[in-house]
Amino acid sequence: MFKKGEIYLARLNPKKGNEIGKLRPILIFQTNLLNECEHPTTIILPISTYLIDDSYPLRYRINKRDNLEKNSDILCDQIRAIDNQRIIPNILTKLSLREILEVNKQVSIVLDIE
Repeated sequence: MFKKGEIYLARLNPKKGNEIGKLRPILIFQTNLLNECEHPTTIILPISTYLIDDSYPLRYRINKRDNLEKNSDILCDQIRAIDNQRIIPNILTKLSLREILEVNKQVSIVLDIE
């Protein structure tokens, strides 16, 4: 169904406190092992068009491309699992292998995983 590194729109409401909400792009972050077995939830990273410079390792900037209409920041500190029904199954774009590896690196720093 989904593949790691692909970007879709998802409905993230309702939100609580400082969680990211509303309809927004999300990055599929979980392993393809779970994606291929049609696991009922998916680990994602929300994406924001509110850009903040010099925010390494909390954000990773990607440029608009394909159906992603604006330059955006992947929020590496907002990891969450969502039900697959929240995801709109029309792919917007996908990251390159280099970009996926950089996001992995930044999330590893945020989680203090070596």
